Amino acid sequence: MADHTRAHLLAAIDLSGLARAHGNHPFGALLTDPAGNVLLTAENTVLIDRDVTAHAELNLVRQASRTLDPAQLTEATLYSSTEPCAMCAGAIYWSGIRRVVYALSAPQLNVIAGADPDEPVLDLPCRKVFAAGGNTVEVSGPDLFEEAAAVHAGYWAQPTED
Repeated sequence: MADHTRAHLLAAIDLSGLARAHGNHPFGALLTDPAGNVLLTAENTVLIDRDVTAHAELNLVRQASRTLDPAQLTEATLYSSTEPCAMCAGAIYWSGIRRVVYALSAPQLNVIAGADPDEPVLDLPCRKVFAAGGNTVEVSGPDLFEEAAAVHAGYWAQPTED
């Protein structure tokens, strides 16, 4: 893994820690230009915004779509602390962002969170969502399991509003 990729993934993981500290689910994401400069950052705000769609990646895509031109989006890389869910992957696809790098996979998160086998889980990897659009999004991950998992330690055992 390139040094800049590692640094950006660690920054996304740090954002997930901030989201947790701010009273939200521990997820973070950031967007870089081709030179590796950070353009935008976002945290999960599901709980404080009382909005089930306020995932870090979707918050980032909304912000990016409003502030960057399409060429910037196409050339950008989205780094996420965790694999984007199907909803976020759809938004990433439609935004024109063509590269995604994530730390923790969805199956890894489900194990950490102690997903209840009787509860429904939308098991649709981001690679499958992107493949449905013709594989126009390059995906790299999972990487940095220990660092990404540490932010979730003890979180999912706590009662939350959602």
